[in-house]
Amino acid sequence: MDWLKYALKRLLMLIPVIICVTFILFVILSLAPGDVARMVLGADATAEQIAALNHEMGLDKPLLIRYVSYMLDAVRLDFGTSWTGNFDVLEEFSFRLPYTLLVSTLAICFAIAVGVPLGIASAIKQYSLLDYGCTFVVMLLFSMPAFWLGTMCQIFFCLMLRWLPVSGVGSWTCYILPTIILGANTLASMIRMSRTSMLDVIKMDYIRTARAKGNSQKDVILHHAIRNSLIPVVTQIGINFAGTIGGAVVTENIFAIPGIGSMLINAVKGRDVPVVMGTVIFITVIVGVINLIVDLVCALIDPRIDLAS
Repeated sequence: MDWLKYALKRLLMLIPVIICVTFILFVILSLAPGDVARMVLGADATAEQIAALNHEMGLDKPLLIRYVSYMLDAVRLDFGTSWTGNFDVLEEFSFRLPYTLLVSTLAICFAIAVGVPLGIASAIKQYSLLDYGCTFVVMLLFSMPAFWLGTMCQIFFCLMLRWLPVSGVGSWTCYILPTIILGANTLASMIRMSRTSMLDVIKMDYIRTARAKGNSQKDVILHHAIRNSLIPVVTQIGINFAGTIGGAVVTENIFAIPGIGSMLINAVKGRDVPVVMGTVIFITVIVGVINLIVDLVCALIDPRIDLAS
C-alpha cells in the first residue's frame, strides 16, 4: 500500500501549491490598473452605479478578506459567477473542459505514437540518414511557434486544398489540425528525449553483457533496453501533457475550439477574477494529478523506484 500513502501525500501537497498560486494571481489581478466595475458597466456609468457594483462584487473590501472569502467558497465548490458573462464558473468549466482534454490527449497520443518510435530508431541507427532527418525535424518543430504554424496550416490545408475545416468542432475532422499543431512541440520533445535516453541505455554494461551472451540485436533492444529507457520518457510525457493544457490556449483561439483556453483568455482581458481564479485552480489540480499518475507509472515500469522513501 506504499503507492496509496504516496498518492495521498502528493494530493495533500497540492493544497499549499494551490494557495500560493491563487494568492499570487489574486494579488496581481487586484492590483492591475483599471476599474473593473467601469469596464463591466461601460464608460457612461455613474459614480453611484460603479460604487453599487463594487459593493456587490465585494471590491470595496480589503484584498486579504476578499481572497479568504473566495477560497472558503471554492472549498465548497462555489467558484462564483462571471463578472462579464454572468454565467456560473463551475458549469461553464465543466462544459468546456472535455474539449480541452480531448485535444490535449489526442496531441499527446500523436506525439507518443510518432515521436517515441522515431527517437528509439534514430538512437539505434545513430549517425544514419534517419538520425540526421529526425534531428532536423526536431530543430524545425522547436523553432516554429504554434500560432504561426497553425495559421500556415489553415491557409494551406483548409483554404487552398480544402481538405479540412478551418475551425469549429462539428466533426472529427475538425480535430486533426489542432491535434497536430498542439502536438508538434511535444513530438519534437518525444523524439529528442527517447533518442537521448536510448543512447544512454545501450551504452550500459548489462547491454554489452546481453550481447556477449549471444542475444540478437532485436532481443537486446526489446527485452533489455526499451523498458529501462522509458523512465525519462514517461516523465517527459507528464510534463508535456501539462504543457499542452496550457498550450491549448493558443490552439483553441486559432481553431475556435470552445475549450478552457479561450475562456481564460477572454477572462484575463476583462479582468474577470472568478473565471480566472476558478480556471487556474482547476488546471493546477489537473496538472498535479497528472504528475502523480506519471510517478506511479514510473514506479510500475521500474521496480527499483521506492515510493515509500
